[in-house]
Amino acid sequence: MPLTVGTAGHIDHGKTWLVRALTGKDTDRLPEEQRRGISIDLGYAPLELDDGRTLSVVDVPGHERFVRTMVAGATGIDLFLLVVDAGEGARPQTHEHLAILRLLGVENGVVAVTKIDALDPETVELAAEESRDLVPGAEVVPVSAKTGERLDELRTALGRAADRVERVRANRPTRLYVDRSFSLRGFGTVVTGTLWSGSIGEGDELRIEPAGRSVRVRSVQVHDRDVERAESGQRVAVSLPGVERREVRRGDALVVPGAYPTSYRLDVALEELEPIPPDARILIHVGTGQSAGRVVRVGERFAQLRLAAPVIAARGDRVILRGETTLGGGTVLDPAPPRHRDHTRMELLKRGDVAATIHAPVLVESLRFVLDGEPEGVVRGGPWAFSGLWLAELESELRASLQAADPIDPGIPPPSAPWAVDVLPLLAFERRGAKLYLPGAEATLGARSAEAEALERELAGIGVRATKVEDNELARFLEASGRLVRLGDGYAIGAEQYEVARDVMLTECRSAGEITLARFRDLAGTGRRDAQLLLERFDQDGLTRRIGDRRVLRRAATSSSSS
Repeated sequence: MPLTVGTAGHIDHGKTWLVRALTGKDTDRLPEEQRRGISIDLGYAPLELDDGRTLSVVDVPGHERFVRTMVAGATGIDLFLLVVDAGEGARPQTHEHLAILRLLGVENGVVAVTKIDALDPETVELAAEESRDLVPGAEVVPVSAKTGERLDELRTALGRAADRVERVRANRPTRLYVDRSFSLRGFGTVVTGTLWSGSIGEGDELRIEPAGRSVRVRSVQVHDRDVERAESGQRVAVSLPGVERREVRRGDALVVPGAYPTSYRLDVALEELEPIPPDARILIHVGTGQSAGRVVRVGERFAQLRLAAPVIAARGDRVILRGETTLGGGTVLDPAPPRHRDHTRMELLKRGDVAATIHAPVLVESLRFVLDGEPEGVVRGGPWAFSGLWLAELESELRASLQAADPIDPGIPPPSAPWAVDVLPLLAFERRGAKLYLPGAEATLGARSAEAEALERELAGIGVRATKVEDNELARFLEASGRLVRLGDGYAIGAEQYEVARDVMLTECRSAGEITLARFRDLAGTGRRDAQLLLERFDQDGLTRRIGDRRVLRRAATSSSSS
């Protein structure tokens, strides 16, 4: 079973040096990291164990300014490698990183006490004893990245820690949180991340969320090697043709369409390191991303997180809550809860009543990973399952938008979500073309009646001349009513005046067999611009066909006029 190990520990305690000694790869790839001698961003390397297994290593920065980056790297890991300098012992970021690991539910790992080549055995043993007290149950291995002393013991200890890991997300639908995106010649945009669940292979149809961008996988690599399919727990690089680098960034998720909801709210079972004030505004870390938000308490043990940006999450995910330091975290009970906060519902979810968590649409197929059969009271729409409350909320939102729509075109675009085609027929709306309408809704001028009458008077009074109409919706409505004709570049002409110009063109073409711009301008008594706009509209209407600087009647127009 592929697994990922993440480093943790205070700055300058030797995390990157140790990873380089274990893997042979320097994870400090940025010029600034190499110049300053500290890790700034996440680094990655494969670690081969003596038994033939390969662990993916995520190396995180240890500086207090980069704890956010550390959280992004730690989410999705299976076990930890906590690094403690034998000469300094545990320092502030040692404790904060360890707290973050606990909040993320990363329970298995190894503590490496580093730089033992520079210290006497008694000091090393004191540091090792402190580490055993700091992380009870974890193996503690004193090592030297400089000399290589006891690195084999460390690899073996990591192997034993890996044996204790059970990856519970493996069989769920594909989900990969992006931690890097970049462009490569011949590959296009490439995204990397730890594959949380499912698998990814060439040709897979996925979506970038929360943007809702559909993509097709061109190729997949695991630690720079092409693979047919990458499995849960591996570090992967995925090539996405046709996607601009700016369209995907850290925090986005690559998922099976519809398998995970996108939401601005999360119901969580709360765990606090220090008291979080009511309605506190903090940073909420979900997956590899973060969003500003606030914590709305629901009793003492629960909270609803209100986020400024949408996130992708699933039941059982862990989130981290941070202000200036790490304040606490939570376990997601519902990744797309209703607006109202219900303490009883959260209690049910905490006890394992997963049926209560189904609110926003989720693929019925994906329920088999958390439920036996289909829960009672869940509404079905094609392959989707959702709550009746969610359906009522959706109908209320759409009705409010329709009631606020422009009366000239009282329709609105339907939701673009994957579930829309199956769910919208369940609601009491009409689908006309590409828009939704209230039943029986008709276009009206409403408050623009006086404006429309003034425009008609203006067009009637200027003859065969065009007028610029800034209100496109009004122009479309009046054209549909036969009260004007729209021309190019936002111009319009009165309906009667258009017929006059049309008759001039037809009469000349019947007698001369053709018409030019200059001839039409003179016969119609209009300007060159307006003559050009009218001739282009005749072309658009299928009356004429342009040949060089002349226009001739199309066959259909000739037949129509002669009959």
